[in-house]
Amino acid sequence: MTVSESFQHYVLPTYGRFPIVPVRGEGTRLWDETGKAYLDFCTGIAVCSLGHAHPRLTAAIREQAGTLLHVSNLYQIPQQAELARAIVTEHVELPGKVFFGNSGAEANDGLVKTARRFGHKRPQADGSPRFEVLTFNQSFHGRTLGGIAATGQDKVKEGFDPMLPGFRHLPFNDSAALETAIRPETVAILLEPIQGEGGVNVATPGFLATVAKLCKEHDLLLLLDEVQTGFGRCGEAMAWRTIAPALEPDGISWAKGMGGGVPIGAFWVSDRAIDADGTALSSLMGPGSHGSTYGGNPLVCAASLAVLDEIRESNLAHNARRQEQRIRAAIESWKLPVVTEVRGKGLLLGIGLDASKIAVPEGKTAALVVVTKLMELGLLVPPAGPSTFRLLPPLNVTDAEVDEALEKIRQVLSAF
Repeated sequence: MTVSESFQHYVLPTYGRFPIVPVRGEGTRLWDETGKAYLDFCTGIAVCSLGHAHPRLTAAIREQAGTLLHVSNLYQIPQQAELARAIVTEHVELPGKVFFGNSGAEANDGLVKTARRFGHKRPQADGSPRFEVLTFNQSFHGRTLGGIAATGQDKVKEGFDPMLPGFRHLPFNDSAALETAIRPETVAILLEPIQGEGGVNVATPGFLATVAKLCKEHDLLLLLDEVQTGFGRCGEAMAWRTIAPALEPDGISWAKGMGGGVPIGAFWVSDRAIDADGTALSSLMGPGSHGSTYGGNPLVCAASLAVLDEIRESNLAHNARRQEQRIRAAIESWKLPVVTEVRGKGLLLGIGLDASKIAVPEGKTAALVVVTKLMELGLLVPPAGPSTFRLLPPLNVTDAEVDEALEKIRQVLSAF
């Protein structure tokens, strides 16, 4: 039985999978079962921050696996404490505390739980809890029931009604709409600094300033979903700092690139005081309020420490900024009518397409047409909506690898 036949017989068909079977990776290269090599500018959708089989990550996993894989969070895990310290002091650089889970969806659920706990501590004028979280159209916050309720895309909700209550979706980057949307039951605003799955849409500095102002005026929590954008991907340790450096969020979620391929997610909650008694926001999530069997075990924390140390010590965020400039300059020089714009920051870039210039078969999108043709040429990139494809290479991608990928993209797009 082939791999494809095994999938058909035994795996739920929840993904529209491309017909390649990767079996080995090294750096920015993947090889499939036929021996064909690909440049990987998908990296597990922004997961493999250091590429494949990076020596530092491989060594950290091997060493920890030979010592201790897992213990319960009933006990104190030194690797977890060290990873939390590194995240708070070296990446967020704001006082707060971290909870570890297994995915971005879990991390976002944790932020929502924190917001609801805050809404009980700081209720409405009549004493009833605040609970509503405002999110935005084209957002993506995960595939759990909480995640799809928070997500501002109808396609992820189909067939799963009724939705978890307590979310409203507003136009992204529309300050006027946000200012009029706040109700007595509103407790938080949750957004991605750069919407990845929704088309690589960047929050404007003015919009983030409005969010911060309204959160302060209405005693709301400012929550940032950095699952796809965090830890160097967008040219800074935290993506919001590439847009509004002075912003001080109340909570942040991460996953994807923080583990380099090992499944780990986390959320951070600020230590700021929320009342005259000096109660810390982070103290609201006390014993029994949240948990995860696998979250923060020794193996995943050792792996994540290796990844984050390599990103910081090798200044890979700088490489992300430099490669962004090279990619933008190259695409602009092509002057191809099929390219509408390049959106994003660092190495989270979306190339917008004019779908009217592409022959799109029924049931497909312009982005899928381009992604498929690039795959045939040996370049892996993911779509981001119907008319955008993303470039998500490893943060340590080289000039030569970027140039090779750009030539394949130019070749495909020039044909339209």
